[in-house]
Amino acid sequence: MLTRYGATKTPISRVFFARRVSTSQKCFFDKFHVLQHLSFALDEVRRSEYKRVNDKERRFIKGQRYTLLSSRANLDIEGRRALAILLKANSRLHKAYLLKESFGQLWSYNNPAWARKFFEHWKAQLRWSRLEPFQKFVSMIERHWDGIISYCHPDNKVSLGFMEGLNNKIRVIQRRAYGIKDKEYLRLKVLASFLPDARNDPH
Repeated sequence: MLTRYGATKTPISRVFFARRVSTSQKCFFDKFHVLQHLSFALDEVRRSEYKRVNDKERRFIKGQRYTLLSSRANLDIEGRRALAILLKANSRLHKAYLLKESFGQLWSYNNPAWARKFFEHWKAQLRWSRLEPFQKFVSMIERHWDGIISYCHPDNKVSLGFMEGLNNKIRVIQRRAYGIKDKEYLRLKVLASFLPDARNDPH
């Protein structure tokens, strides 16, 4: 999707990886969608652990999907208590949860070199962890590192709310035009949509 910075902010999916508005634009992937894939990995670990452990340990995992996938800051007192019990009962889930919670720090860096250093340190914590879904997540990050780390550039730090609003506006323009094939024309239509309406402009 277009942004005012001339970049393509992209959800990580098979459809969008190959999608760019023009060859001159940089492609960077939205933090929300990257972290969503990490949550999927954590949920896979939860399911595998539920199958692996005995009935006594399984009772700590059962019914705790929301608790595990939520940020601790978003949990109430009961939720935090349940999370603490779960993480104490299962070391693999504890490890996976801490890795998931800490990964968001990647987007706090303005220097790609420091972001890479953080990622290497984060990745090193996976050694001997037996967290296969997280290893797959690391492989995905490695394949698309350039697009992910582009977000470190100050010009690309656009709020998710702005992006969602802009993406909705683009979809409306495409629907009204029954699908616009010309990418340059689509870019101009999007830019024009931000101009004040001359008929309603008091000046």
